[in-house]
Amino acid sequence: MSDVSRILKEARNQARLTTLDYAEQIFDDFMELHGDRHFADDGAIVGGIGLLDGKPVTVIGVQKGKNLQDNLNRNFGQPNPEGYRKALRLMKQAEKFKRPVVTLINTAGAYPGVGAEERGQGEAIARNLLEMSDLKVPIIAIIIGEGGSGGALALAVADRVWMLEHTMYAVLSPEGFASILWKDGSRSVEAAELMKITAGELLKMGVIDKVIPEHGYFSSEIVQMMKTNLMEELRKLEQLDVADLLEERYQRFRKY
Repeated sequence: MSDVSRILKEARNQARLTTLDYAEQIFDDFMELHGDRHFADDGAIVGGIGLLDGKPVTVIGVQKGKNLQDNLNRNFGQPNPEGYRKALRLMKQAEKFKRPVVTLINTAGAYPGVGAEERGQGEAIARNLLEMSDLKVPIIAIIIGEGGSGGALALAVADRVWMLEHTMYAVLSPEGFASILWKDGSRSVEAAELMKITAGELLKMGVIDKVIPEHGYFSSEIVQMMKTNLMEELRKLEQLDVADLLEERYQRFRKY
């Protein structure tokens, strides 16, 4: 099995820790908040407030299930527009109360269903991109599994973007890429190699800022490393005045 094939398999492994697992293990007194105040509470995106080093932080992420029924309830981690609007509501709340934002991303992409399109899926994603680019508090985004398409980017316009070692981040799934390019979705591994979607490759290209080593899906070392890195990086970002924070974020994405 090639390295890319192995990473594809591991990025999608159902045994991975979920957003709620990380939220409860990294942040003290995590309290989940619900609803977008417009339509519904999307189970594919979760968010709330927790304490990191004694300071309040807003935590938002895509939630996949750990079994079939849980995945059905979470729509297999494919958010609807109300999920992105819930995320935006919590980010604007964080801005109001000057809380930094941490997002945790594990999705194949936004849900492409008819209802989602009717309720403005494209607009909801675009609105998040716009608002996050100008959000006046520090943002750190971490890919914890799959990072697929605009559905992932809608939570990843951040001051720092990190990936766990055995995860992927791409403009679309390798299967979709292969289907478009060769009309053959079975050539997904070949497509993934061309797309450069692994953490190591994206770090070299400057798309992400850090790779967090993995030592198994349930390693307490991973959780502790993420917690330590978050505390250190947020301290640095909070020392910047708002104008410098936003300018650095702007320049980070303009360099692409």
